[in-house]
Amino acid sequence: MENMDDENKKSDLLTLSRLRCSVRAYKSRAVETEKLDYILETARLAPSAVNFQPWIFVVINDEKTRKELQRCYNRDWFTQAPVYIVACGDHRISWKRKSDMKDFCDVDVAIAVEHLCLAATEQELGTCWVCNFDSKLCAEILNLPDGVEPLVLIPVGYPEDPDVFISTPKKRKAFNEIIKWGKF
Repeated sequence: MENMDDENKKSDLLTLSRLRCSVRAYKSRAVETEKLDYILETARLAPSAVNFQPWIFVVINDEKTRKELQRCYNRDWFTQAPVYIVACGDHRISWKRKSDMKDFCDVDVAIAVEHLCLAATEQELGTCWVCNFDSKLCAEILNLPDGVEPLVLIPVGYPEDPDVFISTPKKRKAFNEIIKWGKF
């Protein structure tokens, strides 16, 4: 992170977790294939229930498909990102818990997406979880088969503000509000 001092350049997980934020302004600069490969590899390596890995990541960086996908989420800031990654869940292969048939597809994809977002932060790339989109239209645009659901749109690019990672405040509950030891 070019504008951070050496103390804040650590890439340990806690530091990356503190720095990662939702970026909603991007430079038009293209994202290098090596960086995309890197962040996608971290998603591929994510854990999943029973190791079923029910995810598919559709990378969109061509102008025609980007324009089509923008119909699913019509926001000015979203159009700025040079790359979109659509995280899809394959319900046909995801693990279902036997006691209640809960489908862990969404959970598994969420784990992989956050691996990807943290890796993007490490690579000085901005991301944002976009879940409020027209999933049916997205599935049509991407020609997804039945049982494969687009779950998250992830714009990826260089932040317009290079200090966004250190200047965006984290609004989180206090540690003792969310941690219970032993029982609730």
